[in-house]
Amino acid sequence: MVQQTGKQTSVFRSIDWWTIGIYLALLVFGWVSVCGASYTYGDTDIFSLDTRSGMQIVWIGTSIVLGVVLLLLDDRIYDSYSYVIYALLLLLLFGTIFNPHSIKGSHSWLVIGPLRLQPAEFAKFATALALAKFMSTYGYDIHKTKDFVFTCLIILMPMLFIVMQRETGSALVYLSFFLVFYREGMPGCILFTGVAAVIYFVVGVRFEETMIFESATSLGKYVVFFLIQLFTAGMVFIYCLNHRQAWHIVLYCCGSSLLSLFFVKLPFSIVWIQVIATAALILWLLWEYLRTRHLSYFLIAIFTVGSVGFFYSADYVLNEVMEPHQRVRINVLLGLEEDLKGAGYNVHQSEIAIGSGGLEGKGFLNGTQTKLKYVPEQDTDFIFCTVGEEEGFLGSAGVLFLFLALILRLIHLSERQPYHFSRVYGYSVASIFLFHLFINVGMVLGLTPVIGIPLPFFSYGGSSLWGFTLLLFIFLRLDASRHLLRY
Repeated sequence: MVQQTGKQTSVFRSIDWWTIGIYLALLVFGWVSVCGASYTYGDTDIFSLDTRSGMQIVWIGTSIVLGVVLLLLDDRIYDSYSYVIYALLLLLLFGTIFNPHSIKGSHSWLVIGPLRLQPAEFAKFATALALAKFMSTYGYDIHKTKDFVFTCLIILMPMLFIVMQRETGSALVYLSFFLVFYREGMPGCILFTGVAAVIYFVVGVRFEETMIFESATSLGKYVVFFLIQLFTAGMVFIYCLNHRQAWHIVLYCCGSSLLSLFFVKLPFSIVWIQVIATAALILWLLWEYLRTRHLSYFLIAIFTVGSVGFFYSADYVLNEVMEPHQRVRINVLLGLEEDLKGAGYNVHQSEIAIGSGGLEGKGFLNGTQTKLKYVPEQDTDFIFCTVGEEEGFLGSAGVLFLFLALILRLIHLSERQPYHFSRVYGYSVASIFLFHLFINVGMVLGLTPVIGIPLPFFSYGGSSLWGFTLLLFIFLRLDASRHLLRY
């Protein structure tokens, strides 16, 4: 049974028009950018369906129609059929693995006549629905191991199939769902563990070949072990509530690290001294656990052991498991290699294009780097460089402001949802948009790895535009029904 608790009687009167306005503004700016990125000197009709700018109008028009249809559907459909939609998309993803059509080495596209669809783009909204459905189940508790494991499986299943399609970039987008876990009560230590792992990897790889005072000791490994010890002290400070012990650990870490420097000229790596000091710290944590039966000491010991294990395994994966081109991309990102004619070419040309735009840009269709096609994938993955070149810093800042407004609006709408299902789905949508924005703009600026994911509403193509429209308008439909009381 559904009871109306507010005065709204039409979905179009209760819909959040601010979000619709931002959506339409992004579509307009996106089309302008596709025009600039795909335009070739001498083109006479940018609206022709033979051009990418003309086809993008078709994708935009169909996306708007799709959004209207989603708003007209009963919002209970999304809750009731969440698992069905998720299962169907999983089957589609699995079937795509065996797709004989290969596009740029990836089997992630379904080719139906002149139409090409990428199921991975549609699996995002299906995964968000399934996640919201499961996490809104009566009795669900993210702190229960069983519930947490099943929640992770909902995310990892599409990731696995997408990786098997050789589309690693699209698979990594699903990691954004873990931000939803944090909002729904996941302990902050798990999020911190992920951040710490990134720090270990970047510091370790970036300074692995840098030796301390021209000795046999790697600065990267030395600093990573010192960070592991400091992070362990911080966790004792926060989770064991024993500030005195934490400060003792800090003094112990600093003392052992400084003491080891006295042996830096000896013909062996003083990292072994850091290893011994870390091992002693782990043994002390285990002793405190046995003495006090305080579970936090045991969990922190696992964190410390896991940190050491991750650091050495990450080094092995980078050098022994990854393909050469993947290794080169990471080295270019970390500044270990330039490779301006190879892996670093896209980013280098993109940076030139953005820098040449200056404050106000060169104007619509006046970009030189993009018109001469110096930037590969400039109308898809690297489309933000067109924004920077033609619209300058002011235009780029305006686009980023629009995305920021959209994400903040989605968070605001999520927080006002009376039902758990709608709130989880809303945060899932916001997390996906945030991840796409951060990674896409970051890789164009050379700040994040080049993993090939589109910029929402800007990158050319129907699959991504429809996928993001599905994500957004399903949530807007759920939000429009927030005044309905269900029994």
